Amino acid sequence: MLDYDQATKFLGEWGPFQLTIFFLLSASTIPNGFNGMSVMFLAGIPEHRCLVPTGANISQAWRNVSIPWEEKDGQQVESRCWRYKLDILKNYSDLGLIPGLDVNVSGIQKEKCLDGWDYNRDLYTSTIITEWDIVCENDWKGPLTTSLFFVGVLLGSFISGQLSDSFGRKKIFFATMAVQTGFSIVQVFSNSWEMFSILFLIVGMGQISNYVAAFILGSEILGKSARIIFSTLGICIFFAIGYMILPLFAYFIRDWRTLLMALTVPGLLCIPLWWIIPESPQWLISQGRIEEADSIIRKAAKRNKVLAPAVIFKAAELADDKLRNNKRHTILDLLKTHNIRMITILTIFFWLIVSIGYFGVSLNTPNLNGDPFLNCFLLAAIEVPSYILAWQLLRLVPRRYSMCATMLLGGIVLLFIQLVPPDLHILSTFLVMVGKLGITAAFSMAYVYTAELYPTVIRNMGVGIGSMSSRIGSVISPYFVYLGAYNRLLPYILMGSLTVIMGILVLFFPETFGKPLPETMDQTQTVKMLCCKRNSHQVCSENLEETKNGNILISSKL
Repeated sequence: MLDYDQATKFLGEWGPFQLTIFFLLSASTIPNGFNGMSVMFLAGIPEHRCLVPTGANISQAWRNVSIPWEEKDGQQVESRCWRYKLDILKNYSDLGLIPGLDVNVSGIQKEKCLDGWDYNRDLYTSTIITEWDIVCENDWKGPLTTSLFFVGVLLGSFISGQLSDSFGRKKIFFATMAVQTGFSIVQVFSNSWEMFSILFLIVGMGQISNYVAAFILGSEILGKSARIIFSTLGICIFFAIGYMILPLFAYFIRDWRTLLMALTVPGLLCIPLWWIIPESPQWLISQGRIEEADSIIRKAAKRNKVLAPAVIFKAAELADDKLRNNKRHTILDLLKTHNIRMITILTIFFWLIVSIGYFGVSLNTPNLNGDPFLNCFLLAAIEVPSYILAWQLLRLVPRRYSMCATMLLGGIVLLFIQLVPPDLHILSTFLVMVGKLGITAAFSMAYVYTAELYPTVIRNMGVGIGSMSSRIGSVISPYFVYLGAYNRLLPYILMGSLTVIMGILVLFFPETFGKPLPETMDQTQTVKMLCCKRNSHQVCSENLEETKNGNILISSKL
């Protein structure tokens, strides 16, 4: 059986070839940071109140009291969706009556904002909210816009995996990048909310598909040590860079159409990468295209100024691989055997819950309710130390223990942040950031771990199904937060409990630390259980013999 990492070991880990691939694929995710988080500014909701038209012919005194007051968060604020009936106010104005003295204003009948809304332009010049009046009885369109983006991400996660495994990592990488950039440009010229939302769904499909394809392509081209750094300090930090730059763009560009165009243009800079980034040699080998894989490796050796052996891939191993990989694999192969089925089920639950925790922490930041540009930057900046932490954990600690520790950190913070008194703003903010750090670290390691669990022939589908599950989590996480309208403690209890439980269940995954990537279905490791149905003493004795890297690998022998 072919050991790809061993066969290409002569290339070294960090030659010019690897550095080029590392930097270019990592930089390609910066637009993902733009598109993935831009909705918070494109759909920003400014302060607003019912418009009282100048033609209403009422005195300034009555105009000043035309908006009723409501209680919100313990404070009296002007209503956003109601006004006093203008015809009544006009009659009182014509009679020369004084509001509050001659007339009890609170007793006047109310009406909806029949003439539209007056928006505060201090924060945003325009957003899709102000352009299409997505407020009051139409406020359901705002969260739906974000949900449709995540639905697109969900569909892209499902489709891109199969397409990439069938047609190649490189083709799908650039095709989905074109979808993300091209439809974002078209989105700038949207003339209705419906058009904007449909295009946003398509952009979401390209956004996640491009990210997953870049991750898989880099993971299969780079060597072991470079693969880990690429998956944490590389692709994730460059995503965070795009996330951090977003509020800078939004601060200086307050019109949503101009902002969206400014965020989209950098995607065009990725076009020349087609002639630089090669196809994945591992995928080519799995498809029996040995000559192409050999050519790519030899060009890489020439770039690194090392001498390639006369025969890189042994004929016997290639023939065996070709025989094993002759048939095309589908998503059903993720459930083909009991062992892979168990890995897939655990993967789905893990990605679902870690996504709920990630977006739950992001949405439950009441003490970061000041300047939205600063809040966005802080939430993005905390991801950088998260990725550095994830990198160190992936280098030094077995995968299961790394994932368990970071999940427990985030989950425990979610459970305990509810106990912080409302007036302790600094402590509350600190705990929010610690929770975001733990969940983000687990999220970034999930890509590496999932890729290592699945063999090459179905790896992209495996990562895709995991990513698809995380999108389901991102879609439903706002509904977890919505429960806070009924019970302030319930969202924290639910999300924190789920995260802690998953942090424990992750210990049942196979351990991949220090092991080569599996190439075929037969090389997939068995799921680790706690001494199963067979003679428990015999099984546990066998498990102890499987100790590697100082860790006890407990095998169910399923």
